Amino acid sequence: MPSLKGKTALITGSTSGIGLAIARSFAAAGCNVMLNGFGNADDIEKLRAGLEKEFRISARYSHADMSKPAEIAAMIAATENQFGTLDVLVNNAGIQHVASVEDFPAEKWDAIIAVNLSSSFHTIRAALPGMKKRKWGRIINIASAHGLVASGQKAAYVAAKHGLIGLTKVVAIETANAGITCNAICPGWVLTPLVQAQIEARARERGTTAEAEKLALVAEKQPMHQFTSPENVGALAVFLASEAASTITGSAYSIDGGWTAQ
Repeated sequence: MPSLKGKTALITGSTSGIGLAIARSFAAAGCNVMLNGFGNADDIEKLRAGLEKEFRISARYSHADMSKPAEIAAMIAATENQFGTLDVLVNNAGIQHVASVEDFPAEKWDAIIAVNLSSSFHTIRAALPGMKKRKWGRIINIASAHGLVASGQKAAYVAAKHGLIGLTKVVAIETANAGITCNAICPGWVLTPLVQAQIEARARERGTTAEAEKLALVAEKQPMHQFTSPENVGALAVFLASEAASTITGSAYSIDGGWTAQ
């Protein structure tokens, strides 16, 4: 794994799932980390302290709500104040709601656009001045296969993820000669604890096995009948933050078992 020792990474939505795996990957690479997300306070403190003990880095936590620009700005400022720098920004926070367009609640649309798209604009806007001053920065936006292709019942999510890839390209162009890169990662099916619970629920409802439902679920979209692990997403994020990726910018990296190759 590339060494990022002494640098600081902020990962939004990092108290569980993909975001937590990304945070662990950066900690393993030597980064100090700022966690963010919702959850039980005691559980989050155990995560934070565990990262420090396991990887011998410094870890902090921000409870900033990604739908609130003022809290986002305060989180960026707190990261820079507490660590002295913000080198890697990973925009991972996201929410979902499934419904047809005509039945999609307006408030759900607004919430998904706010968290899945607008929050990344606000974090990037606040982080760029410091990155430009230091002449080094990595911005990694966790999009989705749905940032490149669509599925029914997911109007807000698909719109937000497509928009996030567009934002990625604009930031990459504007920072191309500032020592900063901006890229997107587009996962397909990722086997998080939440998805595993959904698989097990499907198996109970249909009287089948979890393995059978896992195959049925992933095969709906992917030619490769294999889930991506959260750790693989984390490893790709660390690579994009490394010096080996210093001229990679404005790209959307699919990690989706061939979903978008079809």
